[in-house]
Amino acid sequence: MSTTTPRPNILFILADDLGWADLSVYGQQDYQTPHLDQLAAGGLRFTQAYANSAVCSATRFALMTGRYQYRLPGGLEEPIRTTPDERGPIGLPPEHPTLPSLLGEAGYDTALIGKWHLGPLPGFGPLKSGYQRFFGNLGGVIDYFTHKPAIGPEVKPDLYEGELPVQRVGYYTQILADEATAYLAEPRRRQAPFFLSLHFTAPHWPWEGPEDEAVSRELSSLFHYDGGTQATYGRMVQALDRAVGQVLDTLAAQGLAHNTLVIFSSDNGGERFSKTWPFTGQKTELLEGGLRVPTLLRWPARIAPRVSEQVFATMDWLPTLLAAAGLQPHPDYPSDGENLLPVFTGEAPEHERQLFWRYKAHGQRAVREGRWKYLRINEHEFLFDVEADPRERANLKTRQPERFERLRRLWDDWNARMLPITDEVFTHGLSPEVQADRYRPESLPH
Repeated sequence: MSTTTPRPNILFILADDLGWADLSVYGQQDYQTPHLDQLAAGGLRFTQAYANSAVCSATRFALMTGRYQYRLPGGLEEPIRTTPDERGPIGLPPEHPTLPSLLGEAGYDTALIGKWHLGPLPGFGPLKSGYQRFFGNLGGVIDYFTHKPAIGPEVKPDLYEGELPVQRVGYYTQILADEATAYLAEPRRRQAPFFLSLHFTAPHWPWEGPEDEAVSRELSSLFHYDGGTQATYGRMVQALDRAVGQVLDTLAAQGLAHNTLVIFSSDNGGERFSKTWPFTGQKTELLEGGLRVPTLLRWPARIAPRVSEQVFATMDWLPTLLAAAGLQPHPDYPSDGENLLPVFTGEAPEHERQLFWRYKAHGQRAVREGRWKYLRINEHEFLFDVEADPRERANLKTRQPERFERLRRLWDDWNARMLPITDEVFTHGLSPEVQADRYRPESLPH
């Protein structure tokens, strides 16, 4: 850590189900995202950033702990259930060190504004896992206008301040932006470094733009299979872009931008209306479109703008951000991630990585080592060169049998060190018909 640079503020902005090419700086042409494009121009734009999972809550376990989510029972659920079963409620254990708890112990002011999705009250929650302040939704999804997690007059809004339910009126993306703006505008932001997690639900379904309150009143299910369009999705992403712009403008107006480390990313690949080109696959799939996510980083005090091809995953943020603050992971809970701060600052070269995934639905498993990726879906196995073949079309397992067998063994060795896969399989709202059709042998890569 530079002796001339004080500990940075950290603003971690997380989108929900945002696809690889949903930002114009990543190739979207149907609409523009000028605020996020400007963020990219001022820092690092990553081309090979990965989510730890192809769904939401599992990735959030990795973000909070800096470890493979499969080390915790809650991380085995895809997504984590919100109601207890015979095991009782499951979630992120309050005793487990987290990114906010480690920063908080070092004097940071920590806050989560937005989505939690790591276990229900009273056993779990942001205030039990290191955040000193919380405003947002505890579950996985809420309607953008009613703020309810389901449809029906008996359903209560999932909106909390601390651990108390609250009411707000308006479009949820904008509500979160306003809450973050108010937090950053507080005078004490200049008195101690802060770690603000701003976790939007956008552009997760239901498909509602800022002008679609009438659509909200007509929904029969938040899954919203009977609605949505590319245009609606574009309006949702543009609303997200404006919200981020508002927050970044506040950061600048408060004189905090120079030494604030800003990260923008997504919890997994996009779904339904998102754009994942040049990749195939989407949320719930270990193809590149389900795992590779748009990611931006800006820290004017330490990092020069450029495009980075460094391969990394969500769990790397904990050791990297702790290093930026002059800290290390808890010795009893060593991180599976890597401190990439020297790479990001240009003090060390970019290098190859070894990353692992598994996903219960359809027996999916994957390894990336260097440019090579082993993938299994049901009983179908593949070897891809994802740098030369990002769409994962050319199966090279018979041309390179030794490499194929090596990666398969690597996955088995890694998997043996993780908690065993549970029996239950969640499909995150995808109908059995959609699941069956997606994984027909003729629809798989060849």
